[in-house]
Amino acid sequence: MELISILNLAYLVASILFIVGIKQLAHPKTATRGNFLGALGMLIAVVATLFDRAILSYEWIAVGVLIGSFIGIILAVKIQMTAMPQLVAVLNGFGGIASVFVAGAALQLSIPKYAYAVNYQEIVSIVFSAIVGGITFSGSFIAFGKLQGFITEKAVRYPGDQLVKILVGLTAVGLGVYGCLEPTDESIYWILSGVSLLLGIFLVIPIGGADMPVVISLLNSYSGIAASATGFVLNNNVLIISGSLVGASGIILTQIMCKAMNRSLTNVLFGGFGAAATEMKDDGDFYSGKVKSTSAEEVAMLLDVARSVVIVPGYGMAVAQAQHAVRDLYQLLTARGIDVTFAIHPVAGRMPGHMNVLLAEADIPYDRLKEMDEINSTFENVDVVIVNGANDVTNPLAKTDPKSPIAGMPILDVGNAKTVVVIKRSLSAGFAGVPNPLFIADNCLMLFGDGKKATQEMIAALKES
Repeated sequence: MELISILNLAYLVASILFIVGIKQLAHPKTATRGNFLGALGMLIAVVATLFDRAILSYEWIAVGVLIGSFIGIILAVKIQMTAMPQLVAVLNGFGGIASVFVAGAALQLSIPKYAYAVNYQEIVSIVFSAIVGGITFSGSFIAFGKLQGFITEKAVRYPGDQLVKILVGLTAVGLGVYGCLEPTDESIYWILSGVSLLLGIFLVIPIGGADMPVVISLLNSYSGIAASATGFVLNNNVLIISGSLVGASGIILTQIMCKAMNRSLTNVLFGGFGAAATEMKDDGDFYSGKVKSTSAEEVAMLLDVARSVVIVPGYGMAVAQAQHAVRDLYQLLTARGIDVTFAIHPVAGRMPGHMNVLLAEADIPYDRLKEMDEINSTFENVDVVIVNGANDVTNPLAKTDPKSPIAGMPILDVGNAKTVVVIKRSLSAGFAGVPNPLFIADNCLMLFGDGKKATQEMIAALKES
C-alpha cells in the first residue's frame, strides 16, 4: 500500500475519532471518554503527518514539540478553573496565527509555480487563511485582555467606529482580491495579514465584557474555519475535517449564546453590552438605605425550616473557588430532607458551560443542575434561593428597563421565590455595569463576603442549629 494511502487512512480514522469524541462530550458521563478519543485522534493525525515525505528535517519539529509540551504542562497545572475562559481565548489566538504562518509558508513554496500557472483554489485558501487567522489572533488576545483585566471590560466606542471597521474590512477584502490576482507578490500577503490583525482589534475592542461568552464562542469558530482553509492549502483532509467540526460547532454554540442573551450576532459584533449612552451609573445612591444585610446564622435559620432550596452559581463563586463548599452545603441540606437544585444560566460565568464544569469538578450530581428555561417557572414555589456571586443573570432590569444595556436578556427569575439570599463581596455592578434592583427587593437579603467563606459559615451555623 502506498504511503499516501496509509496517510489518508490514518487521517480518516482520526476524523472519525474527532466526530465520536465530540458526540460523547454532550453528556458528563461520557465526556471524559470523548476527550480521550479526541486526543487519540489528534495523536494519530500528528504521528501520520510525521511520515510525510515532504518533511526534510525533524530537528525543528522536535524542538517545537518539546517547547509546546512544556508550556502545555505548565498551563494545565497552573491555570485555575476561573481563568479557563482566558486560556481558551489564548488557544484560539494561537490557532489563528498558526494558520497565518502555515499559509504564508505554503505561498513561499508555490510562488515559483505561480509564474507559470496559478492554482486558484490554493491561492484563495491562502488569502482566506490570512484574513480569518489574523482576525482570530488579535481578536482573541483582545478578549483575553478584557477577561484578565488588562483592557477595560467596558465597550470602547468612539465617533465613527463602525465606519472605521467597514473601511478596514474593505481594505482587507481588496488586498485579498489583489493577492489572488497577483499571487507572486509575497509582500501583499503579509500586508493583508497585518490589516487582518488590525481588523480583529477593531472588531473586539468595542464589545463589552458581558458579551464575552459569545465572543469566545465566535473566535473559537474562526480558529476552526482558519484551520480548515489551511487544510485546503495543504491538501490535508484531517485538517479540513477537524477545522470544519470546530468551525461548525463554534457557530452553533454562538447562536445558542446569542439566543440565551436575546441578542443577534450582528448586535454583538456591531453593538454590544455597554455601548449605549444611557447606561446607568452605580454611584451608591441607588442602594442607599434600601439594602437588608443578613448573617450566616440568620440564613441558617431560614434554611433550617425550608423544604426547597435553589442555588444560583455565578462568576463570584468561581473566583472564590467556592464550588466544594457549595457541594458541602448541598450535601448537608439534602441529608436533612431538603430538595436542593442548581439554577444554571446559559451565560453565567465568562464562557459557555463555565458553571457546569465547576460544579462537576465538585462532584455535584448532574441531574441536580437545571437550565434556565426548565427552572424559571418553579421559582414561585421555592422557599429559599441562594445566589452565590451572580449578578447580571438575575438582574430584573433586563425585563423592566428597555434602555438598559441588558434589556431583553433572559434572566433567572429568582425574585419570584419566597426569600432570596445574595452572597456577594459588595454592591459593585456586574459585567454590564448596571445596578441590580434585586438587591433592594423586599424578599432579598444580602450576605456580604467571600463566596467560599460565607458558604462555610452557613454550614457551620446549620450544624449548630
